[in-house]
Amino acid sequence: MRFKDVFSIIGPSMTGPSSSHTAGAARLGRIARQWLGCTPERARLTLYGSFADTYQGHGTDLALIGGLLDYVTDDPRIPDAEQYADEAGMEVEFFTSGLPAPHPNTVKIELWHGDRQCSLIGASIGGGSVSVHALNDFRVQISGEFPTLVLRHSDKAGVLASVTSTISSSGVNIGYMQVDRKARDGEALTAMEMDGVPNPEMLNRLRSLDHMLDIRVIDLKRGVEPDAV
Repeated sequence: MRFKDVFSIIGPSMTGPSSSHTAGAARLGRIARQWLGCTPERARLTLYGSFADTYQGHGTDLALIGGLLDYVTDDPRIPDAEQYADEAGMEVEFFTSGLPAPHPNTVKIELWHGDRQCSLIGASIGGGSVSVHALNDFRVQISGEFPTLVLRHSDKAGVLASVTSTISSSGVNIGYMQVDRKARDGEALTAMEMDGVPNPEMLNRLRSLDHMLDIRVIDLKRGVEPDAV
């Protein structure tokens, strides 16, 4: 089998007890927070499968909350994440569901801050690795292993050509790209895993394109940044 990443060999540095139930959960929480763009004021998390059965015993709830606070997998604050969430003014609700899910360790995360709202469906697939299946009900396939550019835009002719031309001229290579839309001429979402971190100049150029609605960068290797709603 081809070597993928260090998680495949030794597992992540983490606050335990389980890479699937804690490290992966924290990473999913961080991705959701970066998708929102700030610390949420309110969070609703629906757990499926094994997550639903054992989330409190394995600390999955604390890891998810820690991720929403932008804590990395080995942050020593994760065991006290509920307390830190209270101090940050973040209201968190957990629900469980017996409905089928893409993977036994699946969570749906819904977040609110002011008039901004977002959702994510993802799974912890083992060894701390994750797979995000949906953002705001758009189908995606995001691993979190690479810097990921997520664009919300109108479904108009020429938008993707302008986007890829802008990125190419900035010297950053696109490793993987997926596009989904809700309706013809409606809203669309493009997710791109990149070989490098998008720079501010590229992002500004992308924001200036016609029909661009919103841009987020998901990068689990970056440090905690100020809220940017």
